[in-house]
Amino acid sequence: MTNPPKSLKTMHLLLWAAQVILAASFSWAAGMKLFQPIETLAVMWPWAGQVPVSLVKGTGIVDLLGAVGLILPALFRLKPLVTPLAASCLVVLMVCAGIFHLVRGEASQIGTNVFFAVMAAFVAWGRVRKAPISSR
Repeated sequence: MTNPPKSLKTMHLLLWAAQVILAASFSWAAGMKLFQPIETLAVMWPWAGQVPVSLVKGTGIVDLLGAVGLILPALFRLKPLVTPLAASCLVVLMVCAGIFHLVRGEASQIGTNVFFAVMAAFVAWGRVRKAPISSR
């Protein structure tokens, strides 16, 4: 049995780091959106007080599903294609969030969306192409 090349191991570690950062961030956002009162959220995210509560809660559910999809399939090596699929869905979510902020005249708010979209795109690309989860 041979060891994978060092570059593959490095890529694998970078992908895991990105997955953990994304999952932690989206879990936190999901918790905030699902369990904090809208008035509390509106102080931090003004848009949360200006849209239907169902939109805030819906995005919280999507955030949570994305976080779970990034970690659990990869961690348990079950249905490994779910991880790049979840990452791709998070890219779409971040593009939609960016458009939402642009339409509302909040262009200064999209930096976070762009950052997370790029990181999620890296995970989607890396898990499909370069460093599959089951690289034994």
